Amino acid sequence: MSVVDTVNFVVVIPARYASTRLPGKPLAMIGDKPMIQHVYERAMLSGASKVVIATDDQRIEQAVNEFGGDVCMTREDHVSGSDRLAEVCESLGFADSDIVVNVQGDEPFISPENISQVALNLAEHADCVMSTLSTPILDDEEVFNSNVVKVVSSVEGKALYFSRAPIPWQRGRFEEKQVARSELCQRHIGIYGYRAGFLAQYVKLSPAAIEKLESLEQLRVLANGYHIHVEEAQEVPGLGVDTEEDLDAANLYYRQHQL
Repeated sequence: MSVVDTVNFVVVIPARYASTRLPGKPLAMIGDKPMIQHVYERAMLSGASKVVIATDDQRIEQAVNEFGGDVCMTREDHVSGSDRLAEVCESLGFADSDIVVNVQGDEPFISPENISQVALNLAEHADCVMSTLSTPILDDEEVFNSNVVKVVSSVEGKALYFSRAPIPWQRGRFEEKQVARSELCQRHIGIYGYRAGFLAQYVKLSPAAIEKLESLEQLRVLANGYHIHVEEAQEVPGLGVDTEEDLDAANLYYRQHQL
């Protein structure tokens, strides 16, 4: 029997009400549903044995209860989604070997196939403590956009480095601010698979210098000598929502595709 037939995983969706660019983002309406419901319903199609929304806000808890979702209330003082996930794992009594996929609460069109892909990849790579996805960068402007996180991986699919800077860089072209389009230029997709036991270890690790410099928490994992498996996403990532403009685009996309 293959891993595909046997793997069991849980999805946890961290959802915060406070957002600098779009306050109340999880409850923003896309069509006739709040955004968090769209994310939840997409995650439910992934094959996960359980989907839980983790929040510290009663307004989000109420909304989740209204559409019949599963919600876990967490502390307000978490500095990252990983910390919130670790609390959920402890609260719900997950075993150390349980695979937990962190799906962002602002991805209303996330592909269920990408969620299951992350879980399966982690199950198949016992030497990695985390798994994630990437997608080719086809627009030179994205290479220079610090909000687009780049990743470089080994031939075995293990992350070598994540950066907001353009990586890898073609020698001699720095001054030109141009980069050859290549399968080596990969944008990191912010979805993670963890084993619950590693999450408990991760939150006890001190933030790494490169993590603070880049403001990328996954660098704490690499800095401490652990491996993260990276694979190109099976499906092109859908629209994420960070701003009012993104929300307008999401509603337009929703109407056009009659979702």
